[in-house]
Formats: sequence, C-alpha cells, structure tokens
Amino acid sequence: QVQLVESGGGSVQAGGSLRLSCVASERTFSWYTVGWFRQAPGQEREFVAAISNTGGSRSYADSVKGRFTISRDNAKNTVWLQMNSLKPEDTAVYTCAADRKFGTASHDYNYWGQGTQVTVSS
Repeated sequence: QVQLVESGGGSVQAGGSLRLSCVASERTFSWYTVGWFRQAPGQEREFVAAISNTGGSRSYADSVKGRFTISRDNAKNTVWLQMNSLKPEDTAVYTCAADRKFGTASHDYNYWGQGTQVTVSS
C-alpha cells in the first residue's frame, strides 16, 4: 500500500511559480510511475504530468507543456512538479497518484494522495 502526501500548494499571482512535492511512504517507490492530476471546481479531474519509475519517460498535458516540469528523486521517495508562468486557469486541487504502470488516465492509478490547493490570481 503506497501512501502519498502532497505539499507546496498555495496562492500566487499570474506569472508566478510554485513547486509541488509528493512524498511516498513505500520503500519500493522506485517501482512506481507517479502522475499529477488536477481538478477545478465543477470540472472533471484532468491529467497534468507523469513520470516513469526511473524518470526516463515523462508526459505532459498540452496545456502545461513548456511551463511545468515533473521530476523525481527515488532516494528521497519524492516527486516534484515545478510550475512556472502560472495562469488563473491553473487554479485547482492538485493530486499525485502512483501505480506500477505508466499512464495518463485516472484509471491507470490505484494510489492517490489527498491533494493540495493551487490558486492563481490575475
């Protein structure tokens, strides 16, 4: 059972940056792909970014390409999502998820954190 805890959310003005962290409890964290998803009020959850267990493969939603970067350090059981040039439409609850296979859909992941709020003001 993988337990995930996110941190780093907050409020920022448009154009600003935030770095989200996702820390896992599992010693075998290096076996897991990690994805970031977000959900804005009244909207469905959407994929943001994913990184394979070794970090060798990464995928981004078109809406965040060039602005967000996903990375990981397996020795620290941590995945980061660096978010630059933030826009008001990036406002959402951001949640990290993990599973043994690489995917970009919510149903690809069985383990989920509680989420962290990101608010971008114009």
